[in-house]
Amino acid sequence: MHTLGKMSALRLLISIIIMVSVNISWPVLMDTNAVLCCPPIAFRNLIVITWEIIIRGQPSCTKAYRKETNETKEANCTDERITWVSTPDQNSDLQIHPVAITHDGYYRCMMVTPDGIFHRGYHLQVLVTPEVTLFESRNRTAVCKAVAGKPAAQISWIPEGDCATKQEYWGNGTVTVKSMCHWEGHNVSAVTCHVSHLTGNKSLYIKLNSHKCLFLVEE
Repeated sequence: MHTLGKMSALRLLISIIIMVSVNISWPVLMDTNAVLCCPPIAFRNLIVITWEIIIRGQPSCTKAYRKETNETKEANCTDERITWVSTPDQNSDLQIHPVAITHDGYYRCMMVTPDGIFHRGYHLQVLVTPEVTLFESRNRTAVCKAVAGKPAAQISWIPEGDCATKQEYWGNGTVTVKSMCHWEGHNVSAVTCHVSHLTGNKSLYIKLNSHKCLFLVEE
């Protein structure tokens, strides 16, 4: 009985479908080309490849390929910018070209093989570079703006002054950050606005009372 019990347990273990899942957080710059890869499974071992695309406010899109019949199917997929890189029998990867702000979402490749089901998922975050401006308003007050960035930019000043920062949220997910800074007295003649963002950092420099932004430094 002990041996039979071991054999039954072994058969049960073999019959269990193995599921291997990997999830990746991936920030992608808007207007670029993004390629999302499936798990590295040899084509000869494949039965079915399925891409599931979940974007907020839209029905879930499914793109599937069955090797045995060389058949491709789609359901609820209306965005022509999201396609197979090539034919699925040649390349199972998915591409987004170009990436738009509406492509924030979760993308998952599921590969069915005789050995189990393998998943690779991407939490795609679309980044938008803000437009940065700096100008002097009045009474030794400078205004630095990072317009329509995603996510919101961070603004700091050199030297520090009496500052107030506000954020304005737009319906497309971008954020405008506006920072106003005032310096009393005349011991400060020039100031720098430093804007930090995931797409890159920028610094703008202005001389007070000149009303002219002198230069931009990108990092």
